[in-house]
Amino acid sequence: MNIYVRKQRWKIYLLGFAAVIVGLSLYYTNILVKKIAEDERQKVRIWADAVQNRANLVRVTDDFFAQMRIEERKRVELWAEATRRIIEDDVEDISFYNRILIENTTIPVIWVNSENTIITHRNISGTDKDLVDYQGQQFEGEIMEAFSVYDPIPIVVGRNVDHLYYRDSWLFTQMLEVTDDLIESFLSEVVINSANVPVIITDSAKTRIIASGNINNGDFADSLFVQQTINSMADKNQPLVIELPLHGQAHVFYTHSFLLTQLRYYPVAQFAAIGIFLLVAYILFSTARNAEQNQVWVGMSKETAHQLGTPISSLIAWIELLKMQGVEEGTIEEIQKDVSRLENITERFSKIGSEPKLKPQPLYSIIAESMDYMKKRTSKKVQFFVNNHAREDIMVPVNENLFGWVLENLCKNSVDAMAGTGVISIDIYDNTSKVYVDVSDTGKGIPKSNFKTIFNPGFTSKKRGWGLGLSLSKRIIENYHRGKIFVKNSSGSGTTFRIVLKKLSQK
Repeated sequence: MNIYVRKQRWKIYLLGFAAVIVGLSLYYTNILVKKIAEDERQKVRIWADAVQNRANLVRVTDDFFAQMRIEERKRVELWAEATRRIIEDDVEDISFYNRILIENTTIPVIWVNSENTIITHRNISGTDKDLVDYQGQQFEGEIMEAFSVYDPIPIVVGRNVDHLYYRDSWLFTQMLEVTDDLIESFLSEVVINSANVPVIITDSAKTRIIASGNINNGDFADSLFVQQTINSMADKNQPLVIELPLHGQAHVFYTHSFLLTQLRYYPVAQFAAIGIFLLVAYILFSTARNAEQNQVWVGMSKETAHQLGTPISSLIAWIELLKMQGVEEGTIEEIQKDVSRLENITERFSKIGSEPKLKPQPLYSIIAESMDYMKKRTSKKVQFFVNNHAREDIMVPVNENLFGWVLENLCKNSVDAMAGTGVISIDIYDNTSKVYVDVSDTGKGIPKSNFKTIFNPGFTSKKRGWGLGLSLSKRIIENYHRGKIFVKNSSGSGTTFRIVLKKLSQK
């Protein structure tokens, strides 16, 4: 099996193995994410139930105090009625009414006559002890403000109508303060919630945020941001509906915690980082490997040129000896051509690794000369055609020696692919900035999977061969001539290689 085929298979195996590892990791991470997400949903449900119970407690407490206010007003009305009856002396036994007046020890009251003068008061103490100094004074200013929370109770005394002002009892006030603290701490329950997930509570219209928790960024005064936040959370989880004592029906929106979001995207980020690292490592190793290959190419080429030098010198001497012995002139001439060719090959190898000099050359003439050489050294069953589709012989900056080497390599491969019988045609096309040279044959073709592999050093489909011809051709065209060479098309009826060269006017 060819080394590049094995290499390709190992790449596929390794890629498949890596894909399996990534797939299993993502699958397991997805399972963990789902479990944590379900756990967070359960925590939010428990927290929402707790908030609902807290809200119910606050509402019941609020109802209780409302009832207490009604009861206290009834007591004040009873106290006022008892006072009126005692003043009018229209009852024989006032002990019962007097007991009513004495047992009122909690509700602060002030009696104000029809002339708006304070007649008397009861249970004014503590912070209100200064009010004692106002007895007999006008009911106005701070006194009136402090006792004007509730509507006064009228007391009809004869023809005059006095008024009894009152406010919440001290017991009621203390309990109310506790309730206010309870209500105030209610919404703070949202900010410090056991679910530890981003959560907000909105009004029934879902337009105003009442409270929020675990949301650090954003301007809740911006209506657009509020609506976007609500819509985003609603898309992820169904909101919970609760009743709040101060706001009525409210909606609880929540989303995944930051930890869950991190866990969800961490594998992707991790694999991306590993992928980037492997890509950089692959590029570095490939660069180092290519540099080593270049050194091998240069060293092998220089050594080959050096080794060919000695036998070529000997052959030149033998030609002179054959001339002196009267060997047929035609034979000597062909031998001289082959020796010249060997010298040309030696020069080619010696130029590998060094920058060749490119000179403007007539492209058609170079190709035609190379084909004439190949015709004489190829089977008569192989036909060669050179077709110039341009209007003239285009001048192209090339190294004639190296470019001819490329054409010979392509033609030799074509002859092998056709098993010594077929047609090789070279077509020249003129483009605005480039010249296309298509080398076509009628051979067995190349599998599409090998279109790029065939240019790798050592790749060959022959039983005997080094697999260096196309690799050298690619190096000569792309590295030295700054052009391109690739398989244009191939099928069971033949293959076409395309060479792309820059025209003389291009730099």
